[in-house]
Formats: sequence, structure tokens, C-alpha cells
Amino acid sequence: MTADADPDATETDEAGGPAAADFERAAELAAEVSDGDRRLHELDDNADPDTAAAARRLLVEDQSGAELSSIGSYGFPAEAAEPNIENMIGTVQVPLGVVGPVDINGGALDDERYLPLATTEGALLASVNRGCSVINRAGGATARVTKAGMTRAPVFRVDDVAEGLALVEWVREHGDELREAAESTTNHGELQDVTPYVVGNNVYLRFRYDTKDAMGMNMVTIATKEACELVEAETSASLVALSGNLCTDKKPAAINAVEGRGRSVTADVVVPREVVDAKLHTTPEAIAEINTRKNLIGSAKAGSFGFNAHVANPVAAMFLATGQDEAQVVEGANAITTAEVTDDGDLYFSVSLASLEIGTVGGGTKLPTQSEALDILGVRGGGDPAGSNADALAEAIAVGSLAGELSLLAALGSRHLSSAHESLGR
Repeated sequence: MTADADPDATETDEAGGPAAADFERAAELAAEVSDGDRRLHELDDNADPDTAAAARRLLVEDQSGAELSSIGSYGFPAEAAEPNIENMIGTVQVPLGVVGPVDINGGALDDERYLPLATTEGALLASVNRGCSVINRAGGATARVTKAGMTRAPVFRVDDVAEGLALVEWVREHGDELREAAESTTNHGELQDVTPYVVGNNVYLRFRYDTKDAMGMNMVTIATKEACELVEAETSASLVALSGNLCTDKKPAAINAVEGRGRSVTADVVVPREVVDAKLHTTPEAIAEINTRKNLIGSAKAGSFGFNAHVANPVAAMFLATGQDEAQVVEGANAITTAEVTDDGDLYFSVSLASLEIGTVGGGTKLPTQSEALDILGVRGGGDPAGSNADALAEAIAVGSLAGELSLLAALGSRHLSSAHESLGR
């Protein structure tokens, strides 16, 4: 293995990044891993993060034949990503754009805002931006968080259903003790309730927490572990798994559609008939019919948990832009779109997202580029009061989803969907 060519042609500032790497040391470390003298994950213990990343790139280039100069050109110190990834070799850059500004009349965000979306899908931002324009012409969208609470649901083993019901009664009678145990692990999380479910000799306890501005998965896991220790100490139940999949995390689940997880948020707008005609080139009746036959009946026939057209698109794009856990788009796209013609002949249009798991502190929100995207929305970090920034982000994502749904259904109504992609060359 050689290090004759420096794959990191793009330099960064002195704070870190590829320019800060010691490439001679990186080549030495890569050779040690290749020879079996050192493990890949041990590189961080023997070099600074950027040098360790450079060593891994050299190793991967040598073994794969790939040229990783673009992956190795990043604009922030590798140290900034240490809490978010292991065995880092660089970054993957996703194009980032904005739509709007769009007028959001929310409970936490009452202003015009540009919405940042990161995606590789051509025409997506153009479509969402068209929806934003229509929303503005209609006087803005209303948005509200209707419920909030992050869940974790451990599963316990009991001898039989009688013992299971005894555990249920114990939980109902000792809520204060469970709350004290859980909250002893966090300065911010608050246990809201514990809902028991008995299935044979299995008892699932679905803990729900207010996690303020954090998405809170790690927070609630640690807190629930402490509460489970109390359950085991005071009852005959045995903990089988800290997560029993009734939470439900990163999987489609009806319980999240019904009970919610993270933030449940709704955005709606009344679009005057003349705006629908002039801007969307269709009618309120056509959009309402398409929504019923496509999003509601079609989704029901398919057995879908998402009764919408493409809420996953703006949700995923805003998740990537703002540092959310992208795997939780599964739940974030759990949404229902409604449309109806008002008594005045205008279009009432709404999107309700049942389980939007987001935060403005912790996780990927601390990465430099994602922090800047949160700054675009004005919701970076903790809010005042606590939880208000995450509520505002939820409202912004809901309005982005509303715009995307409105634009797509209108394109179907006007038969312009394929022609729009053709004209944009995508």
C-alpha cells in the first residue's frame, strides 16, 4: 500500500477536516490494519479523528480500487461527527435547497420561513415550492402540535395471565414510584404515563415521556431501564427485553398511527377556488375526489398505514437537512391527507402526521451543516419554553408536507405530473 497520492485535494480551515490530517501517519496506520497488526476501530485511539478517517480511506481505496477524493472532501472537523458515526471515512454530500418562504401560522412558529430540504429527487423542491406559493396566496397555513410523547415499551415475562393482571394493577398503583425512578436519570425528560398490554404470559409496558426539544430515544431508553429495575425488584415479573416492539420504533405500526409517537402535528389551509384555478390549474372538486379515491380508498385497499400521496418526500428531505434520525421517516410518513370542498366552494386541505420523531438538540442536529439548516428555520438548540423549538420544527415539516401534497394532487388533477418531470428533464 502506498500514499503517493493525496486523495483529499480540497482543503478545509485550520479547525479540522482533511487539511488537518497527517497523511504520512495515515498511510502507516492503514498499512498496519492491512497487515493485521491493528483493527479498523482502533485507529481513533492512535490518531486524531481526521487522520484516522484518512487512514480508513487509504485502506478502502487500496482494497476496492475506488477513488474517494469527493468522500474525503468535507468542511468540518471529523471530531464533530464522533458521537454520530464509527469508522468514519468522510461524508456523503446531499444537495440542499430551500422552498418558500412560506407563511406558517403555528402555535410555536408564527412567521414566514424558508424550509430547507436535502434530496436527490429532481422536481421535488419545485413541486413543494409551488405548494408553498399557493399556501401564501391563501393567507398561510395553520399548524398545531396536538400531542407529544416519546415511547419505550419493555416486555416482561410472567407465569400466567393472573400474574400479568397483578403486574398491571401494581403499575397503576405505583405510578409515582415509577415516575421518580425514571426521572432520576434525566434533567429534562418527564414520564407522562405507562400503558400496560397483556398478551398471554407477556406484559408490555408502554412508557411515554415528554422529552422537550430532544427527539429523546436514548433519554427514554435509559429512563425506562431504571423503571424496569424497580418493577423487577417489587414484582415477580422478569424483564425479557427493554424494547418489546410495542414502542414502536423504526417500523410501520398501527399503534403509532392511533396513539402517536414523538409529535403528532396537523397543518391545514383553505385555498380559495380562484387560487386553485389560477395557480393549480384544476378545481377543488377534482382535488377532493383524487384525494378520496387515491389517498383514502387506494391506501385502504393496499393496507397502507400512510393515507397520503408522498409525505415521506418532504419529511425525509427535511430530516436529512436538519440532522434527524433518517430511519424514523418510516413513522414520520405515517400521515393522513384530507381534502373537501367548503360551503363557499373553496378547498379545505389538511395533513396530519401522527408520529413525527424529531428534535432540535442532540444527535445529528449538532453537526455543523445540520445546525445551519436549523438556523434557517430559527429553531436550533433548546427552545424557551423547553420543547417549543421541536414543536416549531414539527409545524414546519407539517407545512412542507402540506405543500407537497397539495402540489402533487393538483398535478394529478391537471394531468401535469409527467409533463412537469419531462420539462425539468428528470
